[in-house]
Amino acid sequence: MNGVANNLHIAREAEISRGISVQPGVNTPQAASFRDVLGQSYDRHVQFSKHANLRLNARNISLTGEQMARVEDGIVKANEKGIRDSLVLVDNLALLVNIKSRTVITAINRENQNVFSNIDGAVIV
Repeated sequence: MNGVANNLHIAREAEISRGISVQPGVNTPQAASFRDVLGQSYDRHVQFSKHANLRLNARNISLTGEQMARVEDGIVKANEKGIRDSLVLVDNLALLVNIKSRTVITAINRENQNVFSNIDGAVIV
């Protein structure tokens, strides 16, 4: 599976893990409306730039569904603080993320020493 398809698959797994499933004949006390579910899905969607996908593939980096959920939470927290471009640290990965567009710009292993510029915040998730 190529990097783009792999990342889309991981993102879908994360969305499914937070989704609401209603089975016929099962009473649910408060079912979310379609608008609520759509809004949550849109608000939490993370994109990967072409550059980020190339870096993920070249560096043999993959994100689990749990890591993607943590990245999404980090983006929400950064947005709440007014951060525009953030370094999001998850386990041994460092992701540069444009918060407004919810786009991962690049990704690297944190084990390498690096300097990050043009960011106005960092989130550790």
